[in-house]
Amino acid sequence: MAETIIASLLKWFSQNARVLPWRGHVNPYAIWVSEIMLQQTRVETVIPYFERWMERFPTVSALAQASEEEVLARWEGLGYYARARNLHRASQIVVSQCGGSVPTDPQALQQLPGIGRYTAAAIASIAFGKDEAVLDGNVRRVLARLFDVVEPARSPQGERKLLELAADLLPLGQASEYNQALMDLGAMICTPRQPRCSDCPLRGYCVAFARGVQEQRPVKLPKVARPHHIVTAAVIRRDGVVLIARRPSNGLLGGLWEFPGGKLQDGEELSACLRREILEELGVPISVGDSLGVYRHAYTHFKVTLYAFHCSLVHGEPVPIQASELRWVQPGDLFSFPMGKLDRQIALEIQSSVE
Repeated sequence: MAETIIASLLKWFSQNARVLPWRGHVNPYAIWVSEIMLQQTRVETVIPYFERWMERFPTVSALAQASEEEVLARWEGLGYYARARNLHRASQIVVSQCGGSVPTDPQALQQLPGIGRYTAAAIASIAFGKDEAVLDGNVRRVLARLFDVVEPARSPQGERKLLELAADLLPLGQASEYNQALMDLGAMICTPRQPRCSDCPLRGYCVAFARGVQEQRPVKLPKVARPHHIVTAAVIRRDGVVLIARRPSNGLLGGLWEFPGGKLQDGEELSACLRREILEELGVPISVGDSLGVYRHAYTHFKVTLYAFHCSLVHGEPVPIQASELRWVQPGDLFSFPMGKLDRQIALEIQSSVE
């Protein structure tokens, strides 16, 4: 039956493959960039970012020579900024140690920052035709339904079983088409909700469909409640300019610029929190004024509500105790500095207030 499934899948793919800017040519660097961008991000969102990225950084060498700030600026809005920093560092390793050529071996690829088992298999199979099975979200869903896998797809047991199924089906010498076909089928037909089973080329082989449980597959692990953090940010002005701080390169939003502030402690008032945080981060006392706005964002593992305030220095000169760098900038120049989503919203508010 495996051969029939593969034949049906590849026939469907030959007629229905998505037109994507990283397809239609064998450019290992472009495929690498696309796979990093597609981690936890929808294709529709990635396409314009990919095109702008390749226009500015058309080769591994061009990326390796760029500054981290320029790399983050091109990435701004895609989120999960460690992906961009790792891609940048990896490009420098490829240039310095691999002569500028992307490694063809999956094990060698996994030695590069930001490349795990899935990404290495995707690059090796799609760019170099290596016989490597992949297991992304779309492939997990297709296989979990096709074989009615009852183990949670993200559990160690479920992961092993799905990877074995993907490898068992893998047609030698056709890994590139096979892997992309599974991805496209999951994205276009075997969707998370209301799958288009009537249009599926594998419907006749799908165990979950035959049992009427396709919408209950893949089985999910129980949801864990995400913590909710209250944070504050200070918009400190002086002589028409505003103060921003650059976060250390490691950690959440590393290397991005922000309006300084921090997390509210239990029993603490917002203004007291902000005065404490600025004293700890910048070594200066501030006066907290009117509210500038309230901003909300949900990250993968936690949620944030940010309260921003107009502030001024009481005395002294700020120093980057916890930040890697400080800058006083004109409001109109804030868009030259890469920022996370919440700080970019504050920057937009500041600019609109001075126009």
